[in-house]
Amino acid sequence: MADVLIADDHPLFRDALQRAVLAALPGAQVYTADSVDALLVLVEGHADADLLLLDLHMPGARGYSALAHIRGQYPGLPIIVVSGHEESQVAHRAIAHGASGYIPKSAPVDQIVRAIHAVLDGDAWLPPQMIGNGSALDPSEEDIAARVASLTPQQFRVLNMIAEGLLNKQIAYDLGVSEATVKAHMTAIMRKLGVSNRTQVALAASHLAVEPAGTPPM
Repeated sequence: MADVLIADDHPLFRDALQRAVLAALPGAQVYTADSVDALLVLVEGHADADLLLLDLHMPGARGYSALAHIRGQYPGLPIIVVSGHEESQVAHRAIAHGASGYIPKSAPVDQIVRAIHAVLDGDAWLPPQMIGNGSALDPSEEDIAARVASLTPQQFRVLNMIAEGLLNKQIAYDLGVSEATVKAHMTAIMRKLGVSNRTQVALAASHLAVEPAGTPPM
């Protein structure tokens, strides 16, 4: 019996994905998360899951950051990215960041079923209209992705809070830890990212955005 994780913050689409999973894998155990924090807890509790369906845009992460982090922490977990983005470039960047497949949110159920079967069989999967020559990641984006992958789950949470502009006091309150603990995480994050201040931390995280700053997510 397969264990499948779904991470998406839209309840209706999360339910639609769950129905598609059960159509592809009758009897599968499906576990869901509606934020990156919930996903990190979910993956820690189901580290041997067979598949993760991951939305690119959820509370707690932007762009490819969650994909890069999960890929680094759980290299054996196949990931299919699901997104409202229809651009081939977005799909190919997801594959370059370690996803095994890409599903636009406009895809019909039978296409999602085919994607799930293909990835579980060990193949990569893209919608027919997105198949083509993918471009390699920019070296700076590839480097940042590798550095984000090396963060612990708690460091990753702090990174995303910094990217959202939260102060150390706010981060400490939200995580239920002391400011000294947040500062220790900050020091470790800056070391792993190869930067020297929190502004550079936020800029590094922006390298993994799907769209330029100021473009609303889908």
